[in-house]
Amino acid sequence: MRMRMAARLVRHLVHHLVHRLVPGLMVAIAASGLVASAQAQEKKIKIGVIFDLTGPLAGGGSELEYIGAKIILDQFAKTGVEGYKVEAVYADAQSKPDVAINESVRLLEQEKVDMVLGFFSSAQCVPVAARVEQLKKFMWMTTCISSAVFSDKNYKYVFRPQASGDQFGMMTMDFIAQNAKEKLGKEPKDLRVAIIHEDGTYGVDVAKGNEAGARKAGFNVVLKEGYSATAPDLSALVTKLKRAKPDVIFHTGYNPDITLLLRQAREQGLKFGALMGHGAGYGVYEKLKEGMGADANYIFNTDPISIWLANQKTMDPKLAPVIKMVGEEFDKIKPGVAIRSAHVGIGASNTYVFMADVLPRAIKKYGGIDPDALRQAALDTDIPEGGTMLGFGVKFYGEGTPMAGQNERSFPVVIQYLDDKSYVVWPKSQMQREAVLPLPKGTTYSNQ
Repeated sequence: MRMRMAARLVRHLVHHLVHRLVPGLMVAIAASGLVASAQAQEKKIKIGVIFDLTGPLAGGGSELEYIGAKIILDQFAKTGVEGYKVEAVYADAQSKPDVAINESVRLLEQEKVDMVLGFFSSAQCVPVAARVEQLKKFMWMTTCISSAVFSDKNYKYVFRPQASGDQFGMMTMDFIAQNAKEKLGKEPKDLRVAIIHEDGTYGVDVAKGNEAGARKAGFNVVLKEGYSATAPDLSALVTKLKRAKPDVIFHTGYNPDITLLLRQAREQGLKFGALMGHGAGYGVYEKLKEGMGADANYIFNTDPISIWLANQKTMDPKLAPVIKMVGEEFDKIKPGVAIRSAHVGIGASNTYVFMADVLPRAIKKYGGIDPDALRQAALDTDIPEGGTMLGFGVKFYGEGTPMAGQNERSFPVVIQYLDDKSYVVWPKSQMQREAVLPLPKGTTYSNQ
């Protein structure tokens, strides 16, 4: 009897405790579940994106690079990457190196971004890369090309899939060397060439490639000179060019300095056989046409290939719909553009490589998005030729090499503007048509 009464008492106490404690316990469990769920949903990567949206570099191609990068980032913001939300925080470098540095530091230290991406101007990339490396943060450059960014720096956290400036300079020289006799009617040793460039990091680096290529080809360099991209008057340089009488001018500039030079060249009657540009302002056909009218015809430009000109037959099939999407989104932003600038595709493709290849590997293989995980994932990148929208592959030079962090598989191409279209004319593996060389008789600058 006593045992039955004791059992009933125990059951009563248990029942009482359950009703008193379980609801609180259930609430606590539910609350902890919500916290865990919130934490899972809050996993995100914050990407600081820096381009020049104001100042002279904006119209020279930086705004177009920004548009290309943003189109890709917007797409990944919709889908996320391996469970991580993608949040981009944008900043304007205002075409000033000091602003680019300050904005990078602000984004990293105040906005708490996990990395920085973008950068158009080599004059910005050189100091920003040094600062970001000092902070032991991750930097992904989509654009700036100067070899000085990486040369003998042995950076650990700075990477660039883009081709380097010396490659640009060498490519144009090789193109002219291979066509000198057949199209210009001269042996390379008899060909008179002028190398002119804006005197910043970008111009100096490309000009070095031009010089190396000229020596290799055996050209007669009749003038080599730099100038400030912000110079209000380039007539003295035009006078020197007139005296030098070059067959081919190799020019590295932004805009409006390109337009200023060619306007004053027209006014002073400068004549030549070909004008070879090297990215930046020469990659924005709309600006060339706006400043020069019909004289924009027949100009050459060296840049990574436009994603809309790249040979899709030799490209990874999954990239075709991405290229189509980028074009459609760009047309919504800039309707009626005659030639979609290569800058848009450069920004898009190089951003896509990070988002689709490097970032997923960092999360899956290296456990997250800290600088060391991103670095290891970047060093593991092994994309063959045809594996990017720009046609080239991606494999980075590793630590201890002279160009650590630079893509060893990148290359530019030479295009020519003809009747509001652009065509790849070099190298032969990418060629879409023969180059029109020299300038046809009757055109403004023709020396025929």
